[in-house]
Amino acid sequence: MFKQTLGWATPKIRDPHAADRWTWLIIAAHTQLRLARPLALDLRRPWERPCPPERLTPARVRRGFRHLRGRLTLPAGAPKPAVPGPGRPRGSKNRAPARHHDVGKTVKRAATLTERHEQAD
Repeated sequence: MFKQTLGWATPKIRDPHAADRWTWLIIAAHTQLRLARPLALDLRRPWERPCPPERLTPARVRRGFRHLRGRLTLPAGAPKPAVPGPGRPRGSKNRAPARHHDVGKTVKRAATLTERHEQAD
C-alpha cells in the first residue's frame, strides 16, 4: 500500500540514488497538498462522506487543485496581446525587394540545339 501512496509503483527506477530523489519529490508534493488544504474545495465521490477543509486527504486536495489555481494570484505579469505588430502599412510599396541569388549551375551547356548536336557527334 505504501509503495502506491509514495508513487513507487509507476516509475521504473534502477538507481538507489534516483529512488531516494523520487521519494523526496513525492514527500514534497504531499507536503504541498497538505499546505493547500484550507484553500481546496471538497470534491468528493458520491460514496464519500463530507469532510471539513482541515481534514481533507491529499487525494481530495489533488482533486480540487484545478479549481484552486484559478483563485491564486500569479507572480507573472499581464499577458501580452496576441495580435501581430503593425508591419508595413497597406498600399505602400516594398522599398527593399528580396535579393535573388544565382542557382549556381556548374555544367556549361550549349546555347542552341545545333550546337548540342555538333558536340554529341
